[in-house]
Amino acid sequence: QVQLVESGGGLVQAGDSLRLSCAASGHTFSTYAMGWFRQAPGKEREFVAAISWRAGNTRYADSVKGRFTISRGNARSTVYLQMNSLKPEDTAVYYCALDRNPTGTTYDYWGQGTQVTVSS
Repeated sequence: QVQLVESGGGLVQAGDSLRLSCAASGHTFSTYAMGWFRQAPGKEREFVAAISWRAGNTRYADSVKGRFTISRGNARSTVYLQMNSLKPEDTAVYYCALDRNPTGTTYDYWGQGTQVTVSS
């Protein structure tokens, strides 16, 4: 059973930084991708960033380019989202997801989410 667990959310002020972590377990995929999504109140869930595990290729939503960085941890299937220069509009529940394919476009497994609140 594949499980994803996020951590690191919290309440910060505009301009601050925060790092989210996600650990996936229970899978044996050799090539896959992991991504971060977010959902603000009253809005649809949106893509934030993704990384292909083996190649390390990354991509970002335009709204976070230059501020957020997705990276792989040393442990298998651990991924981080470093968020700098946070803005109030970054406030959302952030979800980690795993795509069984390395493209990072169709996600099969999701975490429970972690709340990020940015005050102005």
